Amino acid sequence: MQKTILIVEDEDILREIVKDYLLSEGYEVLEAADGKEALALFEEHEIHLIILDIMLPELDGWSICRRVRKSSNVPIIMLTARVDEDDTLLGFELGADDYVTKPYSPPILLARVKRLIESRYRSTENVLNEDTLSSGGVHVHMPSRTVTVEKEIINLTYTEFEILTYLMHNQGIILTREQLIIKIWGYEFAGDDRTVNSHIRNLRQKLGEKANCIVTVVRSGYKFEGNL
Repeated sequence: MQKTILIVEDEDILREIVKDYLLSEGYEVLEAADGKEALALFEEHEIHLIILDIMLPELDGWSICRRVRKSSNVPIIMLTARVDEDDTLLGFELGADDYVTKPYSPPILLARVKRLIESRYRSTENVLNEDTLSSGGVHVHMPSRTVTVEKEIINLTYTEFEILTYLMHNQGIILTREQLIIKIWGYEFAGDDRTVNSHIRNLRQKLGEKANCIVTVVRSGYKFEGNL
């Protein structure tokens, strides 16, 4: 199935450049130059990933991200010309999956799009039998990327799901923040440790009474303990 990507960017030239790169890779592309148009397109079409600028007319990227996350876990890559780390953290706290600072290389942005698309919508064909993770009342069905806690489905973003499954695959093993960053975002990620902290906090909130399965190891990192 061909994937549809929504580009939300008010700079016409930049939007066209990104569009051309995406089209060349076989993606369908929808475009919005302001926040209200972006939300309208999101509601009218099946969107598989959003490339979302922060500084926009009508509604800013943070407001759009917040509204999208009320109903969808579609991967979101946020774009910004600002370099304030607090802005980056706010984006992650609102549920963004990746963050790219302007000016950026379109091929690098495309690589991040591909990573999110391939991981989020990975084919369920030829899946091995080991397709379920289960520990401490937390159950993950890998092919469908479904997470249940005590039989109740919880909605995780792409990044939250990746962090949870990475921790569960390495149950009892302390994973440093650097290891998590490299695994989830890659070596080129320019963020800092607080990015991981923000996602862990959001993940714990969604896990509810099972939040204590994710253990903080002071000055070391995090680990998953299902027997707590």
